[in-house]
Amino acid sequence: MSKIGKQPVKLPEGVSAKIEESAISISGPKGTLTRKFPKKIALEEKDGSILVSVSGKGKRSMSLWGTARALISGMAEGVSTGWKKELELVGTGYRAEVQGTTLVLTVGYSHPVKIEAPEGISFKVEKSIITVEGANKELVGQVSANIRAVRPPEPYKGKGIKYSDEVIRRKAGKAAKAVGAPTS
Repeated sequence: MSKIGKQPVKLPEGVSAKIEESAISISGPKGTLTRKFPKKIALEEKDGSILVSVSGKGKRSMSLWGTARALISGMAEGVSTGWKKELELVGTGYRAEVQGTTLVLTVGYSHPVKIEAPEGISFKVEKSIITVEGANKELVGQVSANIRAVRPPEPYKGKGIKYSDEVIRRKAGKAAKAVGAPTS
């Protein structure tokens, strides 16, 4: 039995859900999200919460049970409060600015890197912090990963684009000349 799948998803204030066969559409103040699930996943709305159940006891359907419940929970939270990730620019001369819906990064390349915001995603830049916001948790995470991939942090000086809560493991770098080594 899935410990997570059995728990009902409580819908926050101002959020409504509409279930059609194997698809669910959740709408709230931040927008509307829709997701389709396999036929083995059964969804039911009851007393302001969503119940997820599964037909059959196969390994695949049991593994999808908790996943479906977690996805619905993320959708409900996304349309009510939204999701956000913060990235930090570390490096001399590294800059970011927002031009309309485009994020322009100057991170040590010979050209600025432009990243277009997909539907439902917004960028904010304050000093060296880039904030990615949106209702869809997966999309916010993917866009953040794409921004980080432009210039991942390097282990010697820590320069690059990193998540604000990410810890970069540092390397010592080149050691001084070995003691007693012959000099030429």
